Amino acid sequence: MDRFTALQVFRQVAELGSFAGAARKLGLSPPAISKNLAELEAHLGVRLINRTTRRMALTEEGKTYLDHVTRGLDALTQAEEALSLVRTSPSGTLRVSAPMTVALVRFSEAIPEFLSLYPDLKLELHLDDRRVDIVREGFDLAIRGSSNFEDSSLVARKLAVMSHVLCAAPEYFKRHGKPQTPSDLKTLDHVRFPFGANVDVWEFKRDGRTERIAVQARYSVTSSLAVRDALRGGFGVSLIPLPYVAKDLREGRLQSALDDWKTAEVTHYAVYPSRQHLAPKIRVFVDFLVQQFNRVPSGFE
Repeated sequence: MDRFTALQVFRQVAELGSFAGAARKLGLSPPAISKNLAELEAHLGVRLINRTTRRMALTEEGKTYLDHVTRGLDALTQAEEALSLVRTSPSGTLRVSAPMTVALVRFSEAIPEFLSLYPDLKLELHLDDRRVDIVREGFDLAIRGSSNFEDSSLVARKLAVMSHVLCAAPEYFKRHGKPQTPSDLKTLDHVRFPFGANVDVWEFKRDGRTERIAVQARYSVTSSLAVRDALRGGFGVSLIPLPYVAKDLREGRLQSALDDWKTAEVTHYAVYPSRQHLAPKIRVFVDFLVQQFNRVPSGFE
C-alpha cells in the first residue's frame, strides 16, 4: 500500500462523499479507490467509512481520523510550497567560511549590497584561515586557496589565481642588501604566514632551475595583513600575495625583489558539497564571488 495515496483517497472520498468523484479528481480508477481504502482500513484495523450500494458515511473513527489526515496533508502541501519558494528564490541562512584577509580584500565591502538584492537571505560569514570540514561543521560553502586542489568529494568553482611577490621595506634592503638570487635570502629575516602554500620553504623557478629556501622566521603570524604590517615596519622579507601589497609597491613603501624569478601562485576556489539540487542561495553567492574576485580590490589598484 502506498500510504500517501491511500490517505489522499480517504480524504477525497470523505469530502466528496463519492467514490466516483474521488476517482475523477485523483485520476484513479474506481477499483483503485476501493482497493486503497480497504488496504488503509486493514492497516489501521478500524472501519473508516460505512458504505452500501446507495450511500456512504464516515464512522466515528473515520471522522476522528479525517481531522488528523486533513491537517497532515495540508501541512505537507505547505511544506512543498515552502520548498518550491526556496528552490526558486534565494532565502534562508547561508553559512560561509572564508580566509580572513581574502574576505576583507576581495569581497566583504560588497556584502551589504549583495544582501540588499535578496531580502529573504541571511548570511553567516565565518572568517577563519583554517581549513574547515564543510559537511561536518555545517557550512554551505567555503573559500579555499590551493596550488593543487584535489578534494574530489567537493565541487570547486575557480575564482581567481593570485600570484605572490617577495618584498620588504626599502630601508630594510638598504641595511641588509637586496637579494640578487634566492640563496641570498638565507641571511635575511623572514616573516612567515603559517597557512599559505609556502609555509616553511619558499620556492623560486627560472630557466628550468628551481631553488628552495628554508624559512627560519623570528616572526610567524596568521594574518597576511599583519605580515604586510611587519614588512612596512622594516622587520624583514616575505612572500606575500601581490594584491595585498600592490598599493605599497606602487607608492614606494615596499620594494619587490627577485622579480625575474617565478614564485608561488595560489588559486582560490568556492567549494561546496554537491552540484545536484544546488540551492539558489549558494548559486547567487558563488556568482557574486566570481564577480568580486575578477575586479580590482578597492585600495589595491
